[in-house]
Amino acid sequence: MKLNLQILLFLLTILAGCSSSSALYEKNELRREGNATFKERVQIRHAKGFVITYHKNYKVLKIISPFEKQADTATYLLVPRGNARPAGFPESQLIEIPVRSLVAMSSMHIGLIGFLEAEDVLTGLGNVQYVSSQRVLDRIKAGKIKEVGKNQGLNEELLLTMQPDLVMATGSPVSKMDRFNGLKAAKIPILVNSEWVETTPLGRAEWVKLMGALLNKEDEVNRRFEKIEKDYNRLAALGANATTKPSVITGMNSRDAWFVPNGDSYVCRFLKDAGASYYWEKTRATGSLPLNFETVYPVALDADFWLNVSIINVKTRQELLAKDNRYADFKAFKTGKVYGYHQRTSDQGANDYWESGAVNPQDVLADLIKILHPEVLPDHQLIYYKQLK
Repeated sequence: MKLNLQILLFLLTILAGCSSSSALYEKNELRREGNATFKERVQIRHAKGFVITYHKNYKVLKIISPFEKQADTATYLLVPRGNARPAGFPESQLIEIPVRSLVAMSSMHIGLIGFLEAEDVLTGLGNVQYVSSQRVLDRIKAGKIKEVGKNQGLNEELLLTMQPDLVMATGSPVSKMDRFNGLKAAKIPILVNSEWVETTPLGRAEWVKLMGALLNKEDEVNRRFEKIEKDYNRLAALGANATTKPSVITGMNSRDAWFVPNGDSYVCRFLKDAGASYYWEKTRATGSLPLNFETVYPVALDADFWLNVSIINVKTRQELLAKDNRYADFKAFKTGKVYGYHQRTSDQGANDYWESGAVNPQDVLADLIKILHPEVLPDHQLIYYKQLK
């Protein structure tokens, strides 16, 4: 009888241990898979290009006008892994969350991932050449990230073998989205990212919250972005209160067109917040305005500063003159006030301005204020921008 009691007590101890192990497993599983009730939610205050709504067992993500001038809205269902597909969305792509493997087709997407230090989910890139992030470069070197296509090409066979949870594509009027039809047929979701259409730097950077929703990291992304927002607004107040408003031009002539920022573009907002006077600030459109050299020339002659000349990797004023000797007529060229965003470029042509710069607009704005109003930020060292010698 005593022996049987000892056996019973032993079995109860084993069961209790199993129960504790099971509870611990479930707790870890919940942490890894996310809470289906979604107690934490992203708070979108600046971005206009996407909307996320929360339901008991799924999230609904809507990308508004993913191809800029088209009015269509792309809808995606974000469903915890293993849950059934919600009813009522027959045409929507389903994305299982949290995303564990992501293929990014743009370097800007690397910035979104890096903002949350989630590089471990990145398993593929459209082009591995133009990468600045050291963490991503290390993963490429270790064979953990595959190149899946570049120049609008796509290695569909490789992607079908990889079976990523999600492919993030760039939405633009020239995007050839039909190249992803084979992947859609294989139930690999394709998410269109159109952050570049946003009208403010904070709106563009706030697409990190879309990544937060995909990774079930809403609380973390809200906290991190709040600091970015506060820093940016503090700096914008300094720019707005600057005693002078120096005139600027941006970009340069390329292939018979000079693209300048439209008045509703995030680049124009950067200039305004930095305390600049910009000739085309009243054009009511997003993106860029294509002009010919002759249209820009009379404005550029008297502009105090010439910014953003790095678009084709020009790094010296001599290289500018090699493109067109008329640049020597510009006031900013004569005074040496010519700047590009090529401070962080690699020998392979990667430029961190398009990666971390896209999600750290406060640093870009600080650079611009330092250039235009050096007395306002006397201790700031340029991060992304560099003067052309």
